[in-house]
Amino acid sequence: MQIVFDNINYVYSSGTAFEQHALKDINLKISKGEFIGLIGHTGSGKSTLIQHMNGLIKASSGGIYYEGQNIYDSNYSMRELRSKVGLVFQYPEHQLFETTVFKDVCFGPKNLGLDKLEVELRAYEALKMVGIGEDLLDASPFELSGGQKRRVAIAGILAMRPEVLILDEPTAGLDPMGRDEILGQVANLHKEKGLTVILVTHSMEDVAKYVDRILVMNKGNLVMDQETRKVFARYKELEEMYLAAPQVTYITNELKAKGLDINTDATTVAEAKEDILKYINN
Repeated sequence: MQIVFDNINYVYSSGTAFEQHALKDINLKISKGEFIGLIGHTGSGKSTLIQHMNGLIKASSGGIYYEGQNIYDSNYSMRELRSKVGLVFQYPEHQLFETTVFKDVCFGPKNLGLDKLEVELRAYEALKMVGIGEDLLDASPFELSGGQKRRVAIAGILAMRPEVLILDEPTAGLDPMGRDEILGQVANLHKEKGLTVILVTHSMEDVAKYVDRILVMNKGNLVMDQETRKVFARYKELEEMYLAAPQVTYITNELKAKGLDINTDATTVAEAKEDILKYINN
């Protein structure tokens, strides 16, 4: 297993009046090359969970293992872990600070202690991966569109050549076209580079389209950990947690209730269309 959480607990402000048990007995295994969706209502523990994955937050109790090594061992290198587990925060463009796009993307690999040629090669490669052309290399990152800024920020993480890419609401604030461009690029990276991807999002349509497995957080607990179809089949339980399934789940279930003998496990419009056409043609 690439990442293992063994009975992880995390308590904010322990011993004070503001004490909050943010993660409760989390047991989780993530294999290399998975594309995972992480969902949950605001305050459910999603962001706290992902910040444990690259050591930004240390668990109050329990163990976290990366490739079989306990990241809390005294001789374990957190710097190395963070080069392998890249975390892109919500609105990552707020982290852009250099004078040019190229310099900004060079920052991460430069801090790994690589030589200048290797740093620049990685930056070029990462920018190409996210679809940023050479015409923008010398541009100020602050003059780019929202979608372009987001891609540059992701390139800055990719230039460190992580094995795991964690994205916290990467499409927040973007229009539908920008959202599709970003997630399409991520899906290509997952397929072509074998990256493990963990996508935190409130968009059930995005989860349905891209991920193979869903983790559902609620009040600090990991309450569901199943393949995408099985989680959305439990849409009534999701609703109790102020979540939902994709619209197509509700449509197919309503058609089923009205007597149409169709599958209700479709997660995308294309799948539902195929099932409905099969019913009509039979």
